[in-house]
Amino acid sequence: MVAVMFMSVALVALLCVLAYNLAVYALPFMLGLTAAQFAYQTGSGLIGAGLVGLFSACAAFGILAGLFETIRTPIIRLIVALIFAAPAAVAGYALVHGVTKEAVPSDIWRQIFCIVGGGFVGFSALARLVNGVGHPAK
Repeated sequence: MVAVMFMSVALVALLCVLAYNLAVYALPFMLGLTAAQFAYQTGSGLIGAGLVGLFSACAAFGILAGLFETIRTPIIRLIVALIFAAPAAVAGYALVHGVTKEAVPSDIWRQIFCIVGGGFVGFSALARLVNGVGHPAK
């Protein structure tokens, strides 16, 4: 049981590194997925839904990256960065919850791991955007 817990902690760390690298794209992906689901449910078919999802994800990324690039007021830039980072934190929480669901028997420790993992991914995405490292438009 201890070996499984250590393996899950290592897997969570590796997945958080992956989430750290992909965190900037969490919001456009979620918006594209939602648009594709809506298009599919309204009868567009699989190919049409995929095209709608791809277009809306690219448009969302372009609009938010353009806003982040052109706005010079630090407070508004921080708000745009938070808009990018909030879905990354939710994705980090869900990622850690999925990995630790069966490996961590205690609900309290699972929630602690999930909150720490989600916070790490969200704050790292926010720091990357605010500091310009991994800036979506660069």
